[in-house]
Amino acid sequence: MYEHFRPEERPFIDQVNDLVESVTLYHQERLTDFLDPRQQDILASLIGKHSDCELLFNGGSSGCERKRAIIRPSYLSGEEPKWELAFLKATFSSKFVTLTHRDVLGALMNSGLKREKFGDIIVQEDSFTFATAVDTAVYVRATLDQVGKTSITLEEADIFEVEEESWQRDHVLVSSWRLDTVLAAVYHLSRSKSVEAITKGYVKVNWKPIDQSSYSLSVGDYLSLRGYGRAKVLEENGQTKKDKVRLTVGRKK
Repeated sequence: MYEHFRPEERPFIDQVNDLVESVTLYHQERLTDFLDPRQQDILASLIGKHSDCELLFNGGSSGCERKRAIIRPSYLSGEEPKWELAFLKATFSSKFVTLTHRDVLGALMNSGLKREKFGDIIVQEDSFTFATAVDTAVYVRATLDQVGKTSITLEEADIFEVEEESWQRDHVLVSSWRLDTVLAAVYHLSRSKSVEAITKGYVKVNWKPIDQSSYSLSVGDYLSLRGYGRAKVLEENGQTKKDKVRLTVGRKK
C-alpha cells in the first residue's frame, strides 16, 4: 500500500486505514477535518478498494478546494449526511488597509488551530468569508477580533459560494522529474528562475513548502508557485527518442 505514496504521506494513510476499520468493523459514520485535494485523492484511492464503504466530500460549495469527507457503511447511502459545516463572514474598514489570503490564514492559525480546521477562504475588498466546523466556529467567534492590527466583526455568513475552476491542460517535455525542471516547464520559466523560486520558499508540493530543487515529483502531485497559481501533474505519456519525458499537466490561475 505504502509503495504508491510518498513517505511523508504515511501518517495520513494510517489515519485513513483507522477510519476504514471503524466503518467496516463497527459500522460507524466518520467525518474528517478539511482535506486538501491531494489528501482527497489519497482517500478516494484507498476507499475505492472497499465496496462496503461510501465516500462523500463537501466543502460548502461545488467549487471548494478544501473539503470534509464522510466515510460510512454503504447501506447508509440513502441517509442525509451530517456535515457539521459553518460559514463565517468578517467585515472590516478597507479605507486604510488591504487584507490578503495570507493575512487571514495567519490570523486563523495564530488562534491556536491547525489548517485542517478551516476550509476555503474568500477574501474581498472589505470582508472575508471562510468555511469551518460548527464547533470551531464557536471558538473562532469568541477569540478572533482582529487580523494583524485590523479590527474585524465576525458573523454567520448568509451565503458561501466558491466559483468552480477547471484545469487548463497543457503538454510539456522535461528531461527529468526534478522539481526545478518540471516547475520551469509548467510555468514557462528559465531553469535559474525556477531554482530561485524554490530556494526562496515560493514553491509548494502537495501543500507543503519544498526548498530542494532536486526533489522528485510524480504523477498526481500538486504544485503551487507564488504569483503563478496552482498546477497538477496529470499524466505521463512516455518518452521521446531523446529520453525526454512527456507530461500532461493542468493549471489553475
